[in-house]
Amino acid sequence: MEAVTSGTLDDPNDLILQAITSNPLSLGEVGRTLSSDQKFLALQRTGHSGLQDLDDIPPDAAYMLTKIDELSVQEALAILQEAIVYHGDDVNFPHEVMEKIVDLVDQHYTPRDSDEGGNEKLKSQAQLHFDLEEKNSGNYLDDWEFESKMEAALIAFHSPYPEVRAVTDPYDDPTIPVETFRAYLLIIVWTILGSGIYEFFRHRNPPITLPTSVIQIFLYPLGKFMAAVLPDWGFTIKGQRYTINPGPYTYKEQMFATVSISVAVGGAYVSYNLYALKLDMFYGVTWAGFGYQLLLILCTQFMGFGFAGIFRKICVYPVRAMWPTLLPTLALNRALLKDEKREIINGWKISRYNFFFLVSSCSFLYFWFPNYLFEALSTFNWMNWIAPNNFNLASISGSRYGLGVNPISTFDWNVLLNLPLSVPWYSNVNQYIGSIIALFAIIGVFWSNYKWSGYLPLNSNKIFTNTGKSYVVTEVLTNGLLDTEKYQKYSPPYYGAANLVLYGAFFAIYPFSIIYTFANEWAGISSSFKQIWHAFRDFKRSNFAGFNDPHSKMMSKYPEVPDWWFYVILVFAIVMGILCVQLYPAQTPVWGIFFTIGINFVFLIPIVLIYCVTGFQFGLNVLVELIVGYAIPGNGIALMTLKALGYNIDGQAENYLSDQKLAHYAKVPPLAIFRGQMLATLIQCFVTLGVLNWSLSNIEDICTTNQPQKFSCPGDNTFFSASVFWGVIGPKRVFNGLYPILQWCFLIGALLPIPCLVFKRWGPKYLTRNFQPTLMIGGMLIYAPYNLSNYTAGMYIGFAFMYVIKRRFSSWWEKYNYVLASALNAGIAFSAIIIFFSVQYHAKNIDWWGNNVPYLGIEGKGKGTRQSLLNITDTARGFFGPEPGSYP
Repeated sequence: MEAVTSGTLDDPNDLILQAITSNPLSLGEVGRTLSSDQKFLALQRTGHSGLQDLDDIPPDAAYMLTKIDELSVQEALAILQEAIVYHGDDVNFPHEVMEKIVDLVDQHYTPRDSDEGGNEKLKSQAQLHFDLEEKNSGNYLDDWEFESKMEAALIAFHSPYPEVRAVTDPYDDPTIPVETFRAYLLIIVWTILGSGIYEFFRHRNPPITLPTSVIQIFLYPLGKFMAAVLPDWGFTIKGQRYTINPGPYTYKEQMFATVSISVAVGGAYVSYNLYALKLDMFYGVTWAGFGYQLLLILCTQFMGFGFAGIFRKICVYPVRAMWPTLLPTLALNRALLKDEKREIINGWKISRYNFFFLVSSCSFLYFWFPNYLFEALSTFNWMNWIAPNNFNLASISGSRYGLGVNPISTFDWNVLLNLPLSVPWYSNVNQYIGSIIALFAIIGVFWSNYKWSGYLPLNSNKIFTNTGKSYVVTEVLTNGLLDTEKYQKYSPPYYGAANLVLYGAFFAIYPFSIIYTFANEWAGISSSFKQIWHAFRDFKRSNFAGFNDPHSKMMSKYPEVPDWWFYVILVFAIVMGILCVQLYPAQTPVWGIFFTIGINFVFLIPIVLIYCVTGFQFGLNVLVELIVGYAIPGNGIALMTLKALGYNIDGQAENYLSDQKLAHYAKVPPLAIFRGQMLATLIQCFVTLGVLNWSLSNIEDICTTNQPQKFSCPGDNTFFSASVFWGVIGPKRVFNGLYPILQWCFLIGALLPIPCLVFKRWGPKYLTRNFQPTLMIGGMLIYAPYNLSNYTAGMYIGFAFMYVIKRRFSSWWEKYNYVLASALNAGIAFSAIIIFFSVQYHAKNIDWWGNNVPYLGIEGKGKGTRQSLLNITDTARGFFGPEPGSYP
């Protein structure tokens, strides 16, 4: 066979795909000008160092070897120069690789005649982000021409991130079937199942979900089955054959179904709204019937879709928008459908496919222990076993009601909330530092009895009266609005210590994130806004114009979704929202809808940029409820309506954008994703409402603390509490009387970017490299009702896999890490569903020490368990705070 040849730098997909996918290629048939040592080094850099058969190398390895071979030195150095400028402050770009690139270019770059002075400019850019005196020059300088071409080829023809290279291909075959009958059938069936299970279990603590990783496992055999049994029935139009069975089930069909379903199985935020409205323990309204519910859910679920279309150029197409939390999904589908060559990596021979099923089976079996047979493995509050009734010990180290300070807090993967195998290590470290800062703040607030917090539970997300009882909002309402006379007789609402710190951090993160992110990412943001402006001026202009990375070039070959389609959806959602608040007594002004749209337009950019780069996510719920509380005082129902809309625009936009990035990586055509997402979201709306109304009617004692099947509704309680605090009572009373200190958190958040930006710019590079202050503030948001016990064990796992193994055993990490994450989640999801319906829904409890010890003493389940530092009954008045009639 003749050597495979490449073309020019301008087309990353010019290699004849049939030559690298249909015929075995030996190492000698590609990269003819490269030496054997150079080829082996390239295989190592592309994660193929363990290949056992060099006469049959993987297609992506053949592709990259050909590109390295064909790339000229001048082109390579130009690519590297651009990479230093573009990725110099990119926290996800491997630092050691950037140091290597800087050395290669700085030591050997010779300006061409047309680029006079380019070398001096390059040096200044390199020195801006790296201290060259810190670097250790390696042996690569002895073969700098090859090394320069190899590093440039990885950037220009694949991806600068090893995480992305591990789960994507550097080429695309546009002839692979995508939108098939069987793919749409899978989307319909699994959207119904996935969204229904999510809605049913989301009100449980801990929740049980049917994540995308589990659905992927079902999609694969079902797709293969349909490919085997469906007849080849179809028709031909203009030479194009349309059939219900186009042949073997394909990777792109699997990704198309996965991406479409994933947008719907994450739930509808409006569920919290409807629980708070309909339950008697909350607002208990009777008018929120199916018509109101349908209009509200259509408005909230589709409005984010319109925003996603506008912000594609900022958060999908740019290379730096890596979206680390998406990579396990890609890894699993590759494990299921992509053929693998035989490899031995650090002694491991097992394929991704077999590794996944081995780990998921073990996870399935093991989860029976912490979730049912031996619950102490899940809630491993071992320090409390020593002295169960020691209040101070339980408050600091308790996993259920305390702050979770425990070096060994759990042996249950399902308890961990920090995604240790997906989120980058630096991101988790920054967040954990923030959670430690918040820990000391909470301790200070609680033990000093600041604003009577010592009389209330330490780490609760509920609100309380001045006698320490749960706040009953109907006691202060008349016709759904605040009745001042009733309020003065009843009580103000009070937050526990953790909730106070949580809200202070929320108020600080909003001004901080927008100022800091715009200052740090202004070059990329301004460039993307120019792209949006050009699209407004020229509707025929390609969405991919100006994006020259290989993935964007490959996607540009497919028909695009016109921007105006997204604008139509946005208008449709606005109309649904207006009808919702006009046809029903939601006590919500129409202008509030446009207010939520405006605030999302401002804040969506920094929020999504932070999420797509670091994996850290937060929403606009607190900001919206604060401003609405000022604008519409005394109206909790209006606040809940606008909060659901204001938060979900951002939440759904993030979902849609992340799915579009998945499609971008997997080369699923944009039009297919648009149609699939629209269909799945529409189905989700009806399924969610059906399950929601069934649950409210059939689950006994739902949303109570000790509900037998753990349907204690932590999210719903938080949603309700916020509506009372910031809607019914209102921020004016909170800031002027109850908690004046909270208003200063906005100013703190606005001023903090100044020292942080100064430190980031001029501080020691070994410290500033991974310094992410937004994530530190974000780490302060983990409490009430969660705590450090949900994060500490994840830090150990993250350090082992995302830091040590990733650096020392990079080939192993690239092959197995994300598959491991998907397998653990899949096994737990299967196990949890079976456990729930077999032995928990109709309780078959096992009464023994291993299931009882986590609930001893202060951490107990029973009524009357001590939860506060101070006892209200010891006070002379029998309550704390101001006298009745003089409440703020």
